[in-house]
Amino acid sequence: MKQPSFSDLLRSPTMLLAFGFGSGLAPRAPGTFGTLAAIPVWLLLQPLAPAVYLAVVVAAALLGFYLCEAASEKLGVHDHSGIVWDEMVGYWLTMFMAPSGWIWALYGFALFRLFDIAKPQLIGWADRRVHGGVGIMLDDILAAVYAAVVLQLTALFIG
Repeated sequence: MKQPSFSDLLRSPTMLLAFGFGSGLAPRAPGTFGTLAAIPVWLLLQPLAPAVYLAVVVAAALLGFYLCEAASEKLGVHDHSGIVWDEMVGYWLTMFMAPSGWIWALYGFALFRLFDIAKPQLIGWADRRVHGGVGIMLDDILAAVYAAVVLQLTALFIG
């Protein structure tokens, strides 16, 4: 199937969310644009109590299993590059309990993209072996865990 247009996304709430409100339509590096689109949402999530923040991110991840699966089936392509809900959830998970400020937002962005693109160890295994909506989400969740650990250790040693 051809790349959907923004008007196609507007007709389908599932596709609109899966494509990160249109950020996944970027002609180059849609995962990076999807992660960038997650930053304003993080700014809204950041003031929440940790338990509420985590509940929202878990709900977004569970929704992502459905969204990514449904979008993949509709497009006929497993893990179409325009599906970026997984990157958005990954960024929000990376930034769980992160210090506030633009430096930390950008640092978390860079760490998450690094681990998502490089796919070391378990991340790469999950990307190759687990399929469907769970597989699409899982490698980004794992990349977020790696990135969050590095971010939190940096915050611990710097602050």
